[in-house]
Amino acid sequence: MIRRYGNMLVFNVIFKCKPGMREAFLEKLRAEGVVAACRGEAGNLGYDYFLSAENGEDLLLIEKWKDFDAVKAHARQPHMARMDELKGEYTTDMVLEMYVKEK
Repeated sequence: MIRRYGNMLVFNVIFKCKPGMREAFLEKLRAEGVVAACRGEAGNLGYDYFLSAENGEDLLLIEKWKDFDAVKAHARQPHMARMDELKGEYTTDMVLEMYVKEK
């Protein structure tokens, strides 16, 4: 099935996790409800994590959002403050790529 959303923002977020911390980081995000809260936000069209087959420390997040207003609202959510704290504990760096999917 092909879903059509019109214009959509897609973010590839690559978390560079500290050695041996990738799975613990993902589990902590799930356990504290960060993943579920992000998926439940207005304007969220997709929020999925993937483990890198090439690099055992990389965690890829693919986010899909309806528009920039949804992304701005997402950044202001309390669970995103917790995400920032957890990134400090479990990651060394983050790479962010943004794409606009047009109709």
